[in-house]
This record gives sequence, structure tokens and C-alpha cells, in this order.
Amino acid sequence: MLQLFFSCDGSRHRSREVPFDPEAYKEPLMQANKQVTKNEDDLINDFIKRYGWQMMKTGTGLRYMIYHDGGGSPVQKGDVVTINYSVMLLNGDPVYSSQTDGPMVITAGARDAESGLEEGILLLHRGDKVKFILPSHLAFGLLGDFDKIPQKATLVYDVEVLDIKRK
Repeated sequence: MLQLFFSCDGSRHRSREVPFDPEAYKEPLMQANKQVTKNEDDLINDFIKRYGWQMMKTGTGLRYMIYHDGGGSPVQKGDVVTINYSVMLLNGDPVYSSQTDGPMVITAGARDAESGLEEGILLLHRGDKVKFILPSHLAFGLLGDFDKIPQKATLVYDVEVLDIKRK
């Protein structure tokens, strides 16, 4: 129950209970979320068009383009995968790179990384080179990473699968 306090003359406070109905907010919030998602999708599509990339799109919204087929064994859930990578924002600002931070090691399917990167890694083979575009909901979401990645940021990954170790 929501209580509102208001006063006309500043001397008396009256309380009036106003019922809170979450269902009344459901549809407007869903529409707002759809609009935010569409806006981000439009920005991603403009970015892809600007670079002339031919990208595939998964059901979650992950975009990917394998630009070098490594021909190696495929990544499977549970595999320990070592990658070289660079990450930038849609505006081109670099944020992270294996050149400065060293290669990344991910256990495929173990939620070791952003959900979009996890999803994308499972599409690859040893030696593949790929571009991923992770919408914010597949990256660091509403909050960012509290370091270099801002709130609601779309991320562009360039990844090379260096090694796959089976568990």
C-alpha cells in the first residue's frame, strides 16, 4: 500500500492510502522496453552497415561474422577455450584487449563471461576469427562493468580461438 502525504498550508499532514496496482504498469513498461531494444537494434544495424559486415543474428540478438575459418575442432560445452580478443564500444572506443590484459580463458557453458560471449564461443572452432556484436542485455546490461564499460553499452568483440582443451 502506498501512502501519500500532502499539505496545503504546511501545518497539517494528512495521510491517504492509494492502492498500488503493478498490473497497471506492466504494459507501459513492456512497451518502453521494446522501444529501448528497438533503438539499440537500430544503432547496431547502422554500425554493421557502416562497416559493410555480413553478420548472422541469433534468436537472442547476438550478431556474429566468422571472417576466418580455422578448420579446427568445434567448441563444446565444458571445453576450456583460450582466446585472443579486443573489445570496443559502438562509438569505436577500445575498452579491453588481450594485447594489454593477456588471452582470456573461458569454460564454455560455465557462465565464465558475458552471456553473449558465452553463446558466441559455442559457435566456433579452433583457429576461427570472428566479430561479435553483443547488445547490452547480452553484455553488462543496465549497470556496465563499473570500470571501462558504461551502462547499457553494446560491445563489439574481435575474437580468435587459440586453443580448446577438453575436460
